[in-house]
Amino acid sequence: MGEEQPIYSTRAHVFQIDPNTKKNWLPASKHAVTVSYFYDSTRNVYRIISLDGTKAIINSTISPNMTFTKTSQKFGQWADSRANTVYGLGFSTEHHLSKFAEKFAEYKEAARLAKEKSQEKMEMATSPSQESPAGELSSPLTPVTPPMESINGTDDICDTTPNSDPRPEPTQNALAFAHSPAMTKHWEAELEALKGNNAKLTAALLESTANVKQWKQQLAAYQEEAERLHKRVTELECQSNQTPVIKSQKTELNQTIEELENVLRDKEEEMEKLKEELENMNDLMEQKDTLTQKLEETELRSRVLEEQLAGAEQRLEETQEEQENFRKSLRTLLELLDGKIFELTELRDTLARLIEEAS
Repeated sequence: MGEEQPIYSTRAHVFQIDPNTKKNWLPASKHAVTVSYFYDSTRNVYRIISLDGTKAIINSTISPNMTFTKTSQKFGQWADSRANTVYGLGFSTEHHLSKFAEKFAEYKEAARLAKEKSQEKMEMATSPSQESPAGELSSPLTPVTPPMESINGTDDICDTTPNSDPRPEPTQNALAFAHSPAMTKHWEAELEALKGNNAKLTAALLESTANVKQWKQQLAAYQEEAERLHKRVTELECQSNQTPVIKSQKTELNQTIEELENVLRDKEEEMEKLKEELENMNDLMEQKDTLTQKLEETELRSRVLEEQLAGAEQRLEETQEEQENFRKSLRTLLELLDGKIFELTELRDTLARLIEEAS
């Protein structure tokens, strides 16, 4: 009696259609597992088999009526009417999906030829009018594409100048103050920008901290999984009679260990990058504190200059008022002098006439 042998194997995430909704996908494996084509020389049939540990999550016999459909670049599905379900496979690359689809078409054609040969033998043994049994009906389920992270097998994953009224020439303090509003606006704009950057950096810091914690948990879980897989590999190597399925499990476990080690290295590199980003954030926080202090000092000097300018303007107004009063006093005195001079002129003229009359 012939033995069923694997003829092609690959790795993928396995899904099955939800039997209740017939729309949503349910993951049949927690991580990528080995999916193999098997050929049974005794019954001349091809099967797709996948094991998650010791549990068979795919056991599908290929028939000529089956169709493997690519629903995305990395996901494909087929309906199995015998199992009354639809299987879905999420591959890591488009190449793996295309290769699996090619093998599906190849073995489907082989199954069709085998069925035709079987039917010819049956027709030769029976009457010509007897019809062969109807083939299987493919499942009418609508293809559903799962989320991309499940498919790929990863959690990947403004300057105006105001008009001013004419005023006396400002003092030196007033000239110095004329530049302080521009400086204040500059520092205020810079502070607002720093506040925005500070908020972004704070959010990024919180997100990075959460990611670091999550990655630490994932690293611990990966390490535990790697140790468990190492033990499992040792146990499998100790077994004397290994079937092809156990050998494929060993290969799967070794590949999983390599994937976990690669993930660990990637996570460690990401953690180093995050540490550098945190150091840069601390430098930016120090710069922000320094600029904030400078802005406060500038605002304090601005208030002092405002007070000095207000005092100078008040003294200028008092001086102008005193000068105006002095001008008014001079005009009054000038008017009095004009009156006195006029009176003296009349008196002189009168005296001159009297002298002329007396002579």
